[in-house]
Amino acid sequence: MVMPFLSLLIDSMGNYSTEFVLKWAGLVFGVTFVTAFIMSPVWGRLGDRHGRKKLLLFLSFGASICILLMGIVTSVYHIFIIRFFMGFFAGFIPMAQAFIAIQTPKKIAGKVMGTLQTGSVSGGLFGPLIGGWLADSFGFTYTFLLTGFIILFTFLMILAGVKEVEVNKNDSKKEDYSSKQVFHFIFTSPLLLAVMVVGMLIQIANFSIQPLLAIYVGELHGQQNLAFFSGAAFSVVGLGNLLLSREWGKLGDRFGHDKILLILVLVGAVVYVPQAFVTSIWQLLVLRLFLGMVIGGVIPCIVAYIRQAAPFSIQGEVLGYNTSFRFFGNVVGPIMGGFISGYIGISSVFFVTSGLFIIGGFLLWMVRSKSNLPKMKNSFGN
Repeated sequence: MVMPFLSLLIDSMGNYSTEFVLKWAGLVFGVTFVTAFIMSPVWGRLGDRHGRKKLLLFLSFGASICILLMGIVTSVYHIFIIRFFMGFFAGFIPMAQAFIAIQTPKKIAGKVMGTLQTGSVSGGLFGPLIGGWLADSFGFTYTFLLTGFIILFTFLMILAGVKEVEVNKNDSKKEDYSSKQVFHFIFTSPLLLAVMVVGMLIQIANFSIQPLLAIYVGELHGQQNLAFFSGAAFSVVGLGNLLLSREWGKLGDRFGHDKILLILVLVGAVVYVPQAFVTSIWQLLVLRLFLGMVIGGVIPCIVAYIRQAAPFSIQGEVLGYNTSFRFFGNVVGPIMGGFISGYIGISSVFFVTSGLFIIGGFLLWMVRSKSNLPKMKNSFGN
């Protein structure tokens, strides 16, 4: 509900130049993922050892407090500090994905993760629209406060309504593997590593444009109902996700998640380029709808592939490292997009994002041509 409007919030706090707003929008957007990048493997390892429900409670409560505080700040520097600390609690969705993926049979992992993705993107679909309407009608403060209370309600729902079932407790060895062993497994499994790197590149590409989207919409449409139309530009990607995420997951179960991921990455590269040439908000919305239909299958395919490739005993930690790869992309993307747009223009960022998709596709194609699914004959006994 609030992510699309960070640049507008910064702009409302003072008489800043456009270059200042663009750069700080990237910094504020990306700083959360610095701490999230560091903490994700820690949360994954703790989840493997102690269960994921406790962590979901901790993450949701912490995130709600940070969002509530953002509703009362008065300077961009305050936002930057709160967003930095929010990174400690930014792993809720990846932890929820791990929670569900690990309790799902491997043969239907893609389908289930696609279904989960439709749930998360439904929030991405309606949240920006509702947030945009609230911001236009009541201001940013009430939008942040309402969002914080909604996340706090999520905390209560998990506390009262979620039960964690221990999986494979009879046939899974309770052995304690070091982080060094897990790290070694990832970096000696070429296709697994390539899938994680592709996920990082996609995050860099997507997040390089997200903090700038509200300003780009303003250039196309003007200031009238700007928060609402900025939210629509975010939400329409979620609508595309909602339409096809589950289907991409099912195709991954049938034909291979790495193969479907390769197709999605290459098509995504094509869809990004025309967004640099649009002349109206409606053209942008149509193209972002197509983009959402394509990239909606990326996360389900990546998570389902890891579910198949990683031994059960370390899946949570491997998924944690995958989240760190993605969060690293979330750090680099906004900063890179902010500086590129500040010096060259927002349209140029779309070409960079397309190039990153092409690099990711080439990397995945190259590794796939030399590697099959990582074998389970390793130090983990699988």
